Amino acid sequence: MYTDVNFKSKKALKEAIAKGDKVRVYAPGLGSVPENGSCAVEGPHYPKPHTWYGTVTIKNGYVVSVK
Repeated sequence: MYTDVNFKSKKALKEAIAKGDKVRVYAPGLGSVPENGSCAVEGPHYPKPHTWYGTVTIKNGYVVSVK
């Protein structure tokens, strides 16, 4: 799964969440994303090689934390 913004690093994703940006997750061609819960994400987006991976917690459709 990917975030709706093409973050170049997990650090950039964490910084965006910390400052209150609204970030969603999507799964191109893989089905639905949980509205609440957690899932694995990776980046940057295809076709670039993935250089970071993380687990996000989603609440009401938005990422609230990243591990």
